[in-house]
Amino acid sequence: MKITANRMKWLLRFYPPYLGAGIKVDYISDDWMDAQASMKLKWYNRNYVKTHFGGSLISMTDPFYMLMLSNILGSNYVVWDKVASIDFIKPGVSKVSAQFKLTDKIIDEIFEQTKSGEKYLPTFNVNIFDEKGIVIAKVHKRLYIRKRRLRKAV
Repeated sequence: MKITANRMKWLLRFYPPYLGAGIKVDYISDDWMDAQASMKLKWYNRNYVKTHFGGSLISMTDPFYMLMLSNILGSNYVVWDKVASIDFIKPGVSKVSAQFKLTDKIIDEIFEQTKSGEKYLPTFNVNIFDEKGIVIAKVHKRLYIRKRRLRKAV
């Protein structure tokens, strides 16, 4: 089942981890090559020292590359998040945002690396910026991608 980017944006508004943390999907491009999410600092998404809760920051970046690539590559591919890590650079004390971009070169590399049915484990790096454009955290996402195996008829 193919879903439009606009519908996915609408559905993510009600995704419980996003709803609970106050994460907003600002946009997803129609071709799934570009997306952005943001989060304002609120009483319910800050930590003990009144900065952005790290779990909410990493949650803000969680599904995007998997969703984007699943929709670009189609149902003949398996795409999973495999590993995520976050480097905290400085405290987040204002609205923060993250941008997710894919290029034709990345898509071509995925097709090349998976054409024989092998898995491919690319890493994507996402910077989280504050309102002044200063990087407050860096997230590293490793995905698992491979062509679906055809099931043999019994």
